[in-house]
Amino acid sequence: MEIGVSTFVETTPDVVTGEVVGHAQRIREVVEEIVLADQVGLDVFGVGEHHREDFAASSPAVVLAAAASKTNRIRLTSAVTVLSSADPVRVFQDFATLDAISNGRAEIMAGRGSFIESFPLFGYDLADYDELFEEKLDLLLKIRESEIVSWSGNHRPPIHQKGVYPRPVQSPLPVWIGSGGNSDSVIRAGILGLPLVLAIIGGRPVQFAPLVELYKKAAAHAGHDVSKLTVASHSHGFIAEETELAADKFFPSTQQVMNVLGRERGWGHYGRASFDAARSFEGALYVGDPKTVAEKIIHLRKNVGITRFMLHVPVGSMPHEDVMMAIELLGKEVAPIVKEEVAKWEASLGNE
Repeated sequence: MEIGVSTFVETTPDVVTGEVVGHAQRIREVVEEIVLADQVGLDVFGVGEHHREDFAASSPAVVLAAAASKTNRIRLTSAVTVLSSADPVRVFQDFATLDAISNGRAEIMAGRGSFIESFPLFGYDLADYDELFEEKLDLLLKIRESEIVSWSGNHRPPIHQKGVYPRPVQSPLPVWIGSGGNSDSVIRAGILGLPLVLAIIGGRPVQFAPLVELYKKAAAHAGHDVSKLTVASHSHGFIAEETELAADKFFPSTQQVMNVLGRERGWGHYGRASFDAARSFEGALYVGDPKTVAEKIIHLRKNVGITRFMLHVPVGSMPHEDVMMAIELLGKEVAPIVKEEVAKWEASLGNE
């Protein structure tokens, strides 16, 4: 069981003061957060790609590379790379370079993206949303598979017998499929035998169990070894020494972001009642003291089949010191509880 952190490097106005942290400062803070995550023993850190004013990381590979030389063990991944609007050749080169700097700790989390700003920015038509992802994923995997590539498609000029460099330390460079719960994307990941990341940010996490089973069935049908498949979750949350303190600190910025996105996407108002319901034991928010959060992660592992948990923190802009505290508690207190309990549970299953 792996435990880690993900971030979108948000730069929304402070809920209390209205001040906005600059992009440069927030990026530097995230590098510090990655370094701390490594120091407290966390397994992975993910940085998401966005192309709008309220998110500072349009190039996750560069941010992760800045942290790579300051860390020793933690794996470094995008969360996600919006592959549909990117050039797969460049994506591979960037993450192969990150893999070299980190000596084999880079990963790509490829997704279609729930934010669409990158499509007009890079000249793509949203009408091609699905086809773009399928085609570009095919090219990315071909580059991963072979140093010399020949490929043709509908949305990019063909490649004929061209080398793609540098080659990564890892062979193959890990490529995960990110999904918001779409059955087609889950099946695609299974057929390709690629690790799966589920964005579990609403509803009841146990409702994702059938998707994990669908993923495994698709993989088995395609001839992959199901025992080697890995499934991750990306879930919003925050940790403090006391549960109510964690909730009170995390709610204001979460509400702000959810209501901004709600106005953009037609959601209803997000209030404290919705927040408190989501942080219940069966809810999708992992907010509380270390014991509370650990118990929810263990429940997710036992009932959904998650083998990697990524706490997405912060949501919106929170004080950097609060985020650092949450990361420290996740590494020093939550992760040991989860790993010990999961190891015991898996051993008991093996003895049945």
